[in-house]
Amino acid sequence: MPITTCIFDAYGTLFDVSAAARQAAAEPDHAALADHWPAVAANWRLKQLQYSWLRAITGEHTDFWQVTQDGLDWALEAQGLDGDAALRERLLALYWELSAYPEVPEMLRALKAAGKNCAILSNGSPAMLDAAVASAGLGDWLDDLLSVESVGIFKPAPQVYDLVEERFGGLREEVLFVSSNGWDAAAAAGYGFTTAWANRGGEPVDRLPARPHHVLSDLTAIAGLAGA
Repeated sequence: MPITTCIFDAYGTLFDVSAAARQAAAEPDHAALADHWPAVAANWRLKQLQYSWLRAITGEHTDFWQVTQDGLDWALEAQGLDGDAALRERLLALYWELSAYPEVPEMLRALKAAGKNCAILSNGSPAMLDAAVASAGLGDWLDDLLSVESVGIFKPAPQVYDLVEERFGGLREEVLFVSSNGWDAAAAAGYGFTTAWANRGGEPVDRLPARPHHVLSDLTAIAGLAGA
């Protein structure tokens, strides 16, 4: 069945979540981060995801900006940098201006030129997504920004994936869902979407009930997979 709609996770998929720590570490005012930024970036992302899962399980939802701050606080403390308030403020500010991966603009242009629906489906709050898309200049190629805030639970709850059909209609098999999170791509595959995992780190496939249909090193091949 032909793909009519391409849905993208945002953070780590379209936007480089390491960019904030990497950029801050290169700034003279934050030299203390220079030797620690890879660990800060990795732990920040890990805790951000873990806290979203735990909140979904316990029913204690909050928006993704709070989860993002909580994850950063843990990551900074783990590296002994939790006393640097200026560094924390700078990292949080940069998170609203994450750069897109280099292949993203051309990939989205190709999909839109082929008449595909394109949207983000993210844990991010609407304000965060608006800022990221505007900063990266991707707005012309996205039909919508779908946030979990409209259902009050984080991925991989099926209510989140329901948002795609509510917005675009059609059959699940007509959707190509793309994520840099293996668990997200697997859950979406189990839901009924065709899925692609952007496995930028070359990680093993998660042992879950469903598996991504495609495993890629970046997003370069997405337009081809969608028949664009």
